[in-house]
Parts: sequence; structure tokens; C-alpha cells
Amino acid sequence: MNKTYYYAGVPILGLGFALAAFVCLIAWVGPTYNVWRREMIGQAAFKEAEWTKQVAIEEARAMKDSAGLLAEAEVERARGVAEANEIIGESLRDNEAYLKYLWIQGLHDGSSETIYIPTEANMPILEATTFIDSILSAAKATRGTSLSNFVITTFCMTYD
Repeated sequence: MNKTYYYAGVPILGLGFALAAFVCLIAWVGPTYNVWRREMIGQAAFKEAEWTKQVAIEEARAMKDSAGLLAEAEVERARGVAEANEIIGESLRDNEAYLKYLWIQGLHDGSSETIYIPTEANMPILEATTFIDSILSAAKATRGTSLSNFVITTFCMTYD
């Protein structure tokens, strides 16, 4: 009878060779994969940079077009304001009675504002009497002092 003997080291030796082949494969595939992965990341970054550049260019074009349209709108608005001013000016020319009526109505409803119009002395007409009164009261308060003190006091009282 033939006895078959199995050597236990053959499967272990085969496993060792398979493991060594696998390690070599990993040692070769790992760096190759890293190079490929970095190349893919680089290409993705490049594509993203190109896309960002295209977006910036399109935004700049849109802003340029928008600026042109905004300028046209501003010109049209200015023409409208000029036309409206011309119409209002024509309707108020030689119409002092209506202007006085509007002034009186403004005094009654409390929405009027005091507008000072300078004269040739650069002093508002409505404040002329107040200015003279302040000079007279300063003169009364500074009797017996020098002229320079009087002028300084009057100037300070006027611009307080």
C-alpha cells in the first residue's frame, strides 16, 4: 500500500509567496495611486480655477452692461426732472398771488420752513433786526469798557 504523505510546509510556503506578491503589489500600486490621485486633484483644481475665472468674467460683463443701463436710466430721470422743473417754472412765472397763497397756507398748517436769503451785506433780512438789537444790548451792557471789548462782545453774542 502506498501511503501519501502531505508536506505541511507547501501550503504555508504558497501563502507566504501570495502574501509577498500582495505586499509588492501594494508597494507598487500605492505610490502609483497617490500620483494618479494628485493628478486628478490638480485637474479638478484647474477646472475649478477656469470656472471661477469664467464666472468672474461674466459678472464683470454683467456689471458693465448694468452700469450702461443705469447711466441711461439716470439720464432719462434727469431729463424728466428738467422737464418737470421747466413746467413748474413756467406755471409760477408772473404768478405772485399763487406763491403768496402757498406761503400763507404753509404758515397755517405748520409745514413751512424759514428760508434766509442773504442781502448785499450777507446778512439775512429776517435777522437784521435781531442783529441790531444784539448790538444795542451789547452796547448797553459794556458801557465804560474799551471799544475792542465792545466789538469782541458783540461778535461773540452775534454768533452764539
